[in-house]
Order: sequence, then structure tokens, then C-alpha cells
Amino acid sequence: MKIDEALEIVSQTHSGMVRSHNEDSVACEPSCGLVVLADGMGGYNAGEVASGMAVSVVATEVCQRLLSESPTDNDDATGEELGVLLLRENIQKANSSIFHASQSQPQYAGMGTTIVSGLFYDNRVAVGHIGDSRMYRLRGETLETITRDHSLLQEQIDAGIISVEDARLSKNKNLVTRAVGIDAEVEVEIHVHDVLVGDIYLLCSDGLNDMVEDEDIQSTLNAFQSNLPLAASQLIQLANDNGGRDNVSVILVKVKGKFVVPRGWLAKLINCFKK
Repeated sequence: MKIDEALEIVSQTHSGMVRSHNEDSVACEPSCGLVVLADGMGGYNAGEVASGMAVSVVATEVCQRLLSESPTDNDDATGEELGVLLLRENIQKANSSIFHASQSQPQYAGMGTTIVSGLFYDNRVAVGHIGDSRMYRLRGETLETITRDHSLLQEQIDAGIISVEDARLSKNKNLVTRAVGIDAEVEVEIHVHDVLVGDIYLLCSDGLNDMVEDEDIQSTLNAFQSNLPLAASQLIQLANDNGGRDNVSVILVKVKGKFVVPRGWLAKLINCFKK
């Protein structure tokens, strides 16, 4: 099954109930199985600029390469699969572009963004992220976070300084320890997960999970999993009903069928038509 037939993808974003403008950006590219979400930070409209740059660079560059190459190809230099390599290289490319803009244009000084991205291919998803925007997976009735926040709060939880329960009440939720565009170089965290038919993947900015408990996210996805647009609307509504203190963005990806990458003679034939 073609990737755009195997996946149902919807996205929604909202400025929330407090902020005057939206600094989140999202991109969905069904034809190459890519979804990207970024949550910008910075004065004036700089956060919006940073998140927009990050999403644009990753979406454009990754999909352009996949027009003529397969994400399962192995890179000669590193031995990595191309899908993983493309996520890492282009998030780093976005980092360089944002950092350069912030250094050379005073109005953008100090801008940066989180990012979470998923590239679906060959019945798997490569997840690349920096910061505290998250990816969740609903499998059956079980919701699991498959990214780990790069935040001061997460480090305190890992060190046993604060409990998960107390963390929910912390005022330090938005202090990230890693972001795109703040330094000249950044480390991208990437993991590859097997995908099953029926899975639902949720990418979100912290405007959702800061306002809505994971249990409520899970119950909402369970209740509306047959209607993804309504599920997305309900999640954003929950965040806003609970105060909406930040911009809130969601991308939902439902796996409707298997999507194996062609190999052997079939792959060669398909590549001939691509060129």
C-alpha cells in the first residue's frame, strides 16, 4: 500500500486563550510519510519565524530527497538508513539556519524552537526531536509517550529530585535544556519504532500536555479514534477549556494499512519511473 493511502493524517493549531499570536508551526506531507511540528520561542514574532523555518527546512529537504531515493537505502559514509539520516541532517540544517538568522538580524536575536518529527516508512516510524514537543502512541487502549522531553523538569524527574506527580504542579515546565537555533550545533535525538495497523500517533506542542492530563488525552483518542478531525478539535478544546495558556498544536496519524518499501526488481522499476 502506498504511504499516503496507509496513513490518515490531520493537523490543527490554535493560539490558545492567552497568547495574541501563534508561534507553533506544523507540516504534513502524506506523499512521503512525513509530519513535523515546532513550537517557537523568542520576542515579538521571532518564535513564529523560528518554528516556520524549522518546519519548512525539514519538510522541503526530506521530501525532495525521497522523490528519487528510498528511506531504506543505507548511507555509504555512516551505514545509517537514509530516513534516519535525513531527519538528523535536516533538523541540524534548520538549527544552523535559525542560529545564523538570530546572529545576523537583531530582531531575531535569541529565537529558537522545539521540534518533533516523524518519518513513516517500511512499517516503521523514525522519530526525531529536540525540546519538549512530544510524540505519543495510542496502541489498543494504551497511550505511551515515545519521546523524552529535553527539559529541566525531566532531568529533575530522572534524578529523583521531584516526583512525576509533583512535576505536574511545577512552575518550571517550560524550561527546555535543548532547542533548535539557540547554539551553533545541536544534538538531535532519533529513535525508530515499529508500527502496527491501528496505531494512532499524536504529535503536540506543550500547550496540549501542560493543560491536559495524559489520562484525558488517552480517553479522548479512544473515544474519537474513528474521527481524527474531531479528535484533534476535542484535544485543542480541552486545552483551551483548561486555561489555554499557550499555543496548542496537534498532528494525528492513524495507521490504516501496511506500507512496506519495495525491494529488489520492483524497487528498481519504481525508481526508473521516478527519474
